[in-house]
Amino acid sequence: MADVPDTAVAVDDLEDIDRPADARSRFKDYWRRHPTVVVGAGLLLAMAVIALAAPWIAPDPLRLNPINRLKPPGEAFWFGADFLGRDVYARTVYGGQISLLVGFAVAAIATVVGLSIGLVAGYVRWIDAIVMRIMDGLMAIPGVLLAIALISLAGASITNVIIAISIPEIPRVVRLVRAVVLTVREQPYVEAAVSVGTRLPKILVKHILPNTLAPLIVQATYVCASAVVIEAILSFLGAGTPPEIPSWGNIMAEGRTYFQFAPWMIFFPGIFLAITVLAVNILGDGLRDSLDPRIARRM
Repeated sequence: MADVPDTAVAVDDLEDIDRPADARSRFKDYWRRHPTVVVGAGLLLAMAVIALAAPWIAPDPLRLNPINRLKPPGEAFWFGADFLGRDVYARTVYGGQISLLVGFAVAAIATVVGLSIGLVAGYVRWIDAIVMRIMDGLMAIPGVLLAIALISLAGASITNVIIAISIPEIPRVVRLVRAVVLTVREQPYVEAAVSVGTRLPKILVKHILPNTLAPLIVQATYVCASAVVIEAILSFLGAGTPPEIPSWGNIMAEGRTYFQFAPWMIFFPGIFLAITVLAVNILGDGLRDSLDPRIARRM
């Protein structure tokens, strides 16, 4: 009888040992089938961790030191100094907070608003005729020009930049969701729900919404990458975040005058911007391959 508890403990210990092994095997299997998802998510997570850890790993990005102006990269300044003696490394790391905040916020706003409009427009025919004409009109205007016009009216601030970039991205999400809804609403299970008197909100949430999630997640990654690039363009043109708030776009804008003498002012924030956009695009491509059942079956 004294051996029974020992046996039970031994079995429990074996189960605890098996759990991490199973997790490792599942991760290896997922890595083998979808390496782009792992690589993209890893790069994006690394950039986010660097940006969030900026107060602990970088000095004050606004500290002026004219004696060190345009000092090349070295031990004192890893990424060099700008024309006011500010640390380019600190400004680049802190700039990631703004660029990633804009990217994630725009992706969230465009996805939620576009999903809500697309669900209703795709299912209710008379609303569809009105909404899609408005969306076509917004898509006819280049996103950068529309964002510049909106910021010119509202003023330069992070909130206004997020709103100005989100508005041109919403029609793309609406068109994607509407296309899925037009297909799903003709399915037998949706017609059966209508025939038994199910209310419209329940039909949209329970029967149609789940079918839009996979393509919507992929689209959200592309919106995020597009928002990061547009924010950099707006800041580079002087229509984005205020100059006192470092972002990759306005850091490069300040360095264009001194590019021949201090190329590091553009090189390092440009590298961070390129890595972030590349990571988001790689993640989006991987999610598309993993969430598309036709591609998953071939793989």
